Amino acid sequence: MKFAYRFSNLLGAVYRQGNLNFSKDGNAVISPVGNRVSVFDLKNNTSETFPISTTKNITCVGVSPDGSLAIVVDEDGAALLVSLITRAVLHHFHFHKPVSSIRFSPDGRKFVVTKENVALMYHAPGKQREFNAFVLDKSYYGPYDETTCIDWTDDSKCFVVGSKDMSTWVFGAERWANLIYYSLGGHKDIIVGCFFEKDSLDLYTVSQDGALCVWESDTELDGLVLKKSLDKPEPVRQEGGEEEEDEDRAEGEEVEVIRGKAELPKDKNKVKNVRYKHRSKHFFNKEAEFNNLTAAAYHKPTHILVTGFASGMFHLHELPEFNLIHSLSISDQRIASVAINSSGDWIAFGCSRMGQLLVWEWQSESYVFKQQGHFNNMASLAYSPDGQYVVTGGDDGKVKVWNTNSGLCFVTFTEHTSSVTNVTFTSSGFVIVSASLDGTVRAFDLHRYRNFRTFTSPRPAQFCSLAVDVSGELVSAGAQDSFEIFLWSMQTGRLLEVLGGHEGPVSSLCFSPVQSILASASWDRTIRLWDMLDSWQVKETLPLTSDGLCVTYRPDGQELAVATLNGEISFWNPQTATQTGSIAGRHDLEVGRKETDKITAKQSAKGKSFTSICYSADGESILAGGHSKFVCIYNVKEQMLVKKFEISCNLSFDAMEEFLDRRKMTEFGSLALVDDGAGDGDGVDISLPGVRRGDMSSRHFKPEIRVSSLRFSPTGRSWAATTTEGLLVYSLDGSLVFDPYDLDLDVTPASIRKQLRLQEWASAIVLAFRLNENALKQEVLEKVPHEQISVVCGSLPDVYVEKLLGFVATCLEKSSHLQFYMTWAQNLLMLHGQRLKNRSASILPTLQSLQKSIQRHFDNLSKLCDSNMYNIRYAAALSKQKGIKRPAEEEEEEHDEGMSEEMSEASIEESEMIL
Repeated sequence: MKFAYRFSNLLGAVYRQGNLNFSKDGNAVISPVGNRVSVFDLKNNTSETFPISTTKNITCVGVSPDGSLAIVVDEDGAALLVSLITRAVLHHFHFHKPVSSIRFSPDGRKFVVTKENVALMYHAPGKQREFNAFVLDKSYYGPYDETTCIDWTDDSKCFVVGSKDMSTWVFGAERWANLIYYSLGGHKDIIVGCFFEKDSLDLYTVSQDGALCVWESDTELDGLVLKKSLDKPEPVRQEGGEEEEDEDRAEGEEVEVIRGKAELPKDKNKVKNVRYKHRSKHFFNKEAEFNNLTAAAYHKPTHILVTGFASGMFHLHELPEFNLIHSLSISDQRIASVAINSSGDWIAFGCSRMGQLLVWEWQSESYVFKQQGHFNNMASLAYSPDGQYVVTGGDDGKVKVWNTNSGLCFVTFTEHTSSVTNVTFTSSGFVIVSASLDGTVRAFDLHRYRNFRTFTSPRPAQFCSLAVDVSGELVSAGAQDSFEIFLWSMQTGRLLEVLGGHEGPVSSLCFSPVQSILASASWDRTIRLWDMLDSWQVKETLPLTSDGLCVTYRPDGQELAVATLNGEISFWNPQTATQTGSIAGRHDLEVGRKETDKITAKQSAKGKSFTSICYSADGESILAGGHSKFVCIYNVKEQMLVKKFEISCNLSFDAMEEFLDRRKMTEFGSLALVDDGAGDGDGVDISLPGVRRGDMSSRHFKPEIRVSSLRFSPTGRSWAATTTEGLLVYSLDGSLVFDPYDLDLDVTPASIRKQLRLQEWASAIVLAFRLNENALKQEVLEKVPHEQISVVCGSLPDVYVEKLLGFVATCLEKSSHLQFYMTWAQNLLMLHGQRLKNRSASILPTLQSLQKSIQRHFDNLSKLCDSNMYNIRYAAALSKQKGIKRPAEEEEEEHDEGMSEEMSEASIEESEMIL
């Protein structure tokens, strides 16, 4: 098995903090999620997470006007220049201080970054490759406190900066003679947004206390006059400690120079300076004093202002008259970011505390997009049998189902009242079972999206483990307080048996895939095998060297793997109850040191272990993760580490590094232990003693990096992990792997194409699979005539049948040649079915991948056929209801209707035959 898994997508989280952006066409939302960037395609209803990451959480993202570049800045001021086309990092830069906002000019030639009380204007990266992509042009000083927001005029001649000192500053991007800077007041709170009017210097400023000021300029944009070269001020100051090439403006010299030039003799050509007039002031209606205005966006062509509030409400106003168009409450939490797309139809809202991302179409008053991740940590996950869906359970009591193709959540179940500890699918794939600390096990129907069964115990119990047998009839759950295992019937919902015998909490349960045997792991250092057919008696008791944390069966049911508290993974033969091997994995975890730990990482590692293990689809390897940022893949036969995956490099999480930063160590200990935030509005930095899953008080803290659950996809092409960061999906990337099979000197692309010209189809396919390049294999396969497919399939050697079937399953998922690849799959299964059945265990992932692709196409096509059929019937019924027609026209129409109905029925029958 190959281990070329790469990060594929981030599910379970759609927004954390920072500003939202729309793509150039307005059909996609670019959202910062932790230290990664996700793009949500609103037209195709899909999501994608870029394979890039910063060292800390992202605070602001700037997108170029042409939509090809983005600048991503994290909490420390480290920036990445990212190509939105190739999804690659082009340049690294560091601003050395936290950046509050970043904005490209409309012409794409400059961008402005605000940090502390300075606005820095850089030359935007060009199309050609440059040694230094970030070249500083000018530095603008003016505000006395931190800057908060930026906006540009439409012609990129000026920009405006808002500040926490309640002032707004207008700066010229060039050396204008009549506008170098202009300061505006009028507010009593922090400036949240400042916006230029379309093709004008007129301004709107919005403050946190809900006040809107309208400013009118006495000069048009065309009235700005460029200062001549001899009027340039002489002094230039360079600021120390920053990597900046030129700072053409500094606060002191700039003001002195302007005052000096203002006293020029009268006979010189004096240009009238730009002046602003306070035209009007408006106030938003606030329900309560704490309902502060938190985010604002303005769409210049339609003159629409969108404002978000701390209560979760938003308002739409038309400016400059300040007419209220719409008002709605979309959340009960603070709206952190607002963005409007280029057409002005869609408005994106981000709520950081709830992890919500909403896109609202204000004209039709409907949601275009509505997604929310788990409020707290994710506790568990499970793949559906066909690998098309992933279900997750979280500490917030929610059960969410995600589509692996689109990466979006399509249903959320909220019936649980406490943390969900475990989730699983039944073998049919249409029922989800979840266990919770609220003392219930619930079954959910994916057809009707409802909770149709609720299983409870005679006495209240907190369920921490869950398993469903292969038939889907038996549901078992283990309790962590009563040390018992409860068995229910899925059909009747009745409690069948209570299995006692364990002397500690039942940490994990797993049914055998081939027998009616239930394996249970407990903290009492035993594994018990319960026979479901023999009065639920204990068949075997396997002694462990330490507390059992997780147990799982190999897909063929011939081996049992157990993770224990001492960091070992032991393997057992369930038939003979003998141990076949063990892996000491504690050193592979590489545990980090938390900021508040009094002991080193090496010492704390002695108490860490793997908490989740899972076999791969072929059973050759095992995936393990726990209290660490690493996920390990071990080869079971060789009992050795094959590969380690670092799931995160985000230093905003705790326990990421093995050694603490010595600069944060003082004579009193670590600075992280100093409670310096008491009494502030943000709370304090230290979590309460004993808190592991999260502090629900007003404190803010650094969550600890950990892996709570791992699962391999049944198709074998991907695996997923629920982590502190979210649900991470890693997929096989076949395009980067050159893995030839039975390679020889005469196996070249030229010889393969020669066989194609000679119409030696089977020979060309064999050679292509020996070279094993995907593009070449697809080219050869699509050159084979449709009528020759059955002949070619019959003449293929057995060793290539399985390879060809796997490749057809992969192509079927993405290709538009549906009938062509379906014909290949049908002929391979019909002609080689018996031989494939004999090797069913080894080709099971391939068959499941094929089933997943066919099912997805079936769902899409059936909806399309139904829609077409109803449309044709509607058109036929509508034509019959028309007024009196001439007989000839009626005959023609009846003939056309009959033809259209026959064609629709024929198309539906044909699609059904294909499916």
